[in-house]
Amino acid sequence: MEMTLCFPLLLLICSLSTAQHQTESDNEMIPRGKQAESQGREATNVSDRQQTCTQDIHAVLREMSALLAEQRVEMRHLQRENEAQKAKLKELELQKTEVERLKTEVERQKQQLQAQAAELITVKARSNVTEHQVEALMTDGEVKRVAFSASLLASGEGTVGPFNTDISLVFRYVLTNIGNAYNPNTGFFTAPVRGAYHFELHIGADGHASHASGAVLYKNGGRVIIAYEHQPSHFGKSSNGATLLLEVGDVVHLRLWANRRIFDNENHHSTFSGHLLFTM
Repeated sequence: MEMTLCFPLLLLICSLSTAQHQTESDNEMIPRGKQAESQGREATNVSDRQQTCTQDIHAVLREMSALLAEQRVEMRHLQRENEAQKAKLKELELQKTEVERLKTEVERQKQQLQAQAAELITVKARSNVTEHQVEALMTDGEVKRVAFSASLLASGEGTVGPFNTDISLVFRYVLTNIGNAYNPNTGFFTAPVRGAYHFELHIGADGHASHASGAVLYKNGGRVIIAYEHQPSHFGKSSNGATLLLEVGDVVHLRLWANRRIFDNENHHSTFSGHLLFTM
């Protein structure tokens, strides 16, 4: 840029210098006799100045040419750098696009993992519920398996009674006691769950002229059914049964009726049995 401005400026200086010398020559008072000699010297000076100016112009042109060559080299260098920067910028844009894609993929995977975690929590909760249900069903199934049967005497044979009042009978020889709801030490059956239960009583009767055989089924202290038999001699037997709706903790047992007898031996004639039909 500077060399471009130098050339017109140099030409202007040269023109002004020539014009100034001509004006000075015109304004000088030169005698007529020496006018021709003066004009010759002036022409020589102008020629010298023009030659010097021409040489300066050529020097400036050479300098400008060298500068232009340098500028072309610089421009090519800058162009290559620009192209390299464009390539880097394009690469950075591609990297940015890839980063955005990766961020989107990571976010998608994060959301997928969160969904899987939530689903896993749900499955685990369902599994826990299922386990509890299975445990409850197993417990309920164990409770539902309720059945017992017991005969009066633990061993040998004999007759119980008569007494002047009702007494509780304890059936000591346990044949079956699934669920352990029957107590062979008290003769009481205690309901473990609310449901329908069926009970049976069988009473062995050894004939006697004065005393009959009979037993009463009680629920929580209230009479329900009775098995009764009276014959003066020989062996007899009476039976009865009932289905009862029991609440948890209800008690069922047998009592020997006052002034009555009951017989049993190793053949287990006198028995008290019961089992759960279904829960309610």
